Amino acid sequence: MRAVIRTVAARSFAAAVLASTVACSPPPADRPPPAAPPARAPSAAAASADEGRPICIGRSYTVTSAALKEARQINVYLPDSYADASRSFPVLYLLDGGVHEDFHHITGIVALEVLSKHMREVIVVGIEQKNRKHDDTYPTTDPTDRELIPNGGGSADFRSFIGAELQPYVQSHYRTSGEKAVIGESLAGLFIMETFLRQPDLFDDYIAISPSMWWDGGSLGKEAAARLGAFPPRRRALYLTIADEGRAMLRGVLDVVDALKMNRPPGLIWQYEPLPGETHGTIYEPAAQRALRSLFPPPPR
Repeated sequence: MRAVIRTVAARSFAAAVLASTVACSPPPADRPPPAAPPARAPSAAAASADEGRPICIGRSYTVTSAALKEARQINVYLPDSYADASRSFPVLYLLDGGVHEDFHHITGIVALEVLSKHMREVIVVGIEQKNRKHDDTYPTTDPTDRELIPNGGGSADFRSFIGAELQPYVQSHYRTSGEKAVIGESLAGLFIMETFLRQPDLFDDYIAISPSMWWDGGSLGKEAAARLGAFPPRRRALYLTIADEGRAMLRGVLDVVDALKMNRPPGLIWQYEPLPGETHGTIYEPAAQRALRSLFPPPPR
């Protein structure tokens, strides 16, 4: 069970290659360009070689957070059609969204799905994690959890950063449609499920992949029925999935599924699609593809 606390590693090579084939371009006129890095003299080897042309898939910014009491890096991917100044787009917030985390992986899937006309275009905002075990977990009374993650319990501050600081920053710098989605796996999936149940208005669409619902003795799943009963009525969507996981992971997810079956809040569209043929280490790519197709279908032809 504890093996689900993973270090986010390199994902699909194919997705990363696809994502990295988009050439760098100047930032759009409706947001300020980042500060230029200090110039460095080229080495003799570099000067004699064909240095080629830089390629990238987005731009990186630093957002100073009062809630987190630190600066946090965000990485932004814009769809091809963003060049059309008359258009606005949904925003997909990606947890574990650093360039050495899942930014390349998820933007590669988005690019491929849009190219194949399986989903509509979105802006992707990757949130780089500095201490995901702290940010993604709520306080626990379980002594085993406390021993496993001594510095856990920071999800409320992380949620304040996203809602009070990051979302306004994104809305003021980009042409957004107002639709906000979030995606994450494992501990990030736990954070997404906690947010869905305890602060459901923070996003419109939630994608939780193999969430670590064993945390705090599965308390989140146990409170799901009461939380769902208090939901304010409005349009929301939840895509929930789990791989071939341990019993504690599955039990917490099924607690939420049972609560949804008994008491679906008005306006909620939800889908539970387990992938028992996948493991905790392989589920992210196929689940993300399915979820993005489901929640962001292409416009009618």
